Amino acid sequence: MSEQQQNDTKKKMGRPATGQGTPVMVRLQPDLLAWVDAERAKLDPEPSRPEFIRQVLDEHKLITDSILDKEGN
Repeated sequence: MSEQQQNDTKKKMGRPATGQGTPVMVRLQPDLLAWVDAERAKLDPEPSRPEFIRQVLDEHKLITDSILDKEGN
């Protein structure tokens, strides 16, 4: 099998590229990074760090949007 064919069969990790959105790089202190890794290790399948952070932000947005809707804002 040629090298190109081998590369084509590799499983791609993470979300498919959409070409949309703005990349955001953040530095995490060791204690917060340890928490992120511990929490994502509880999930099956274990998401990547970026995917886990997306999930946490999506969940937080749903909660805050719900609270604001109840308050009538």
